[in-house]
Amino acid sequence: MTEATVEAVVCGAGIAGISAAYHLGRHTRTGRILLIDERAPFSLTSDKSTECYRNWWPGPDAGMVRLMNRSIDLLEALAEETGNAFHLNRRGYLYLTADADHLPSMHATASATSAMGAGPLREHPANAGSSGYEPAEPEGFSDSPIGADWIADLDLLHRSYPGLSPKVVVGLHVRRAGWFSAQQLAVILLNRAREAGVEVCNARLVAVHQSAGHVCGVRIDAAAGPQEFATPIFVDAAGPFVQEVARLVGIELPVYQELHAKVAFADSSGVVDRNAPLLVWDDSQTLDWSAEERQALREVHPDTGLIGRLPSGLHARPEGGLDSPTVLALWPYRTPAVPANWPLPFDPAYAEVVLRGLTSMLPGMQTYRARPPRPYVDGGY
Repeated sequence: MTEATVEAVVCGAGIAGISAAYHLGRHTRTGRILLIDERAPFSLTSDKSTECYRNWWPGPDAGMVRLMNRSIDLLEALAEETGNAFHLNRRGYLYLTADADHLPSMHATASATSAMGAGPLREHPANAGSSGYEPAEPEGFSDSPIGADWIADLDLLHRSYPGLSPKVVVGLHVRRAGWFSAQQLAVILLNRAREAGVEVCNARLVAVHQSAGHVCGVRIDAAAGPQEFATPIFVDAAGPFVQEVARLVGIELPVYQELHAKVAFADSSGVVDRNAPLLVWDDSQTLDWSAEERQALREVHPDTGLIGRLPSGLHARPEGGLDSPTVLALWPYRTPAVPANWPLPFDPAYAEVVLRGLTSMLPGMQTYRARPPRPYVDGGY
């Protein structure tokens, strides 16, 4: 068996592996990087998210803010270079609460996150009149503000975002945030990686060789048979299999994975404004099941806790252009640590739970109670 030499091997061709191979290819001497995956690139869980990003991370220190600011710098530079081929926007995240008792801690967290480098916190108090606040443009990012807007002027909030619950007491609009087409970004990075000398190999990683405590090579099983590659650099970007791959190097990574589902549905009644930011309900809530539904849930889902208090974090956004009716919604109301398993095992009640939860933030969703839209549920680890 002949052994070739490459400068680095990246295991996993999801968005993290593709990005790692792209940047390594740009900065190595020969550019010869091997990107291996037994599946097609970007085909496991990378394309199953709501494709959102933010620099607004509340600690415990400024590490994530710094990381995301740098990452967003790179995304924006690539968008400028490509004519925004992956549709990066900066619509932001709009965090909403109807709990007045939550305001002090929510404001303190926002102030602390701002101080960590996420940008200025602009105050828009109640009855302040003209405050200079403007909603984000639906497309693009170059002229958009950073930081966040604390909107306690409810007339301003509801005028800017019609359809929100009248119970909302404040909105926090995080501005250096939004979403993009992860599929298009992956295609751009993969094509550029190949141009820089990255070789994509459809194969299974079998072994990672070490010498004197350092990586020195890998063994893979490809369609043509087993192959050996000498390399001093190995990147574990195996997503849900990150622990399994790390064990080939003799490392037990202290990580776990959660299954996150999302639901897509046609918002035929136009409850969600097509120009809206990502809407995030920052309150826990109890769903209004009927007595009969509660009994059925106890019988069918005795361990899910769906009839009790469910956590905050429900979020939704429009998907597609102005002529698209699609809305994406995600609520991580139950995320135990689980092993990777395919096909993905989704809760059959997930879409119903999410749609009911959305009525707290968007009362117009009640229109779908009698005739719910046909949902599509997918997700990833």
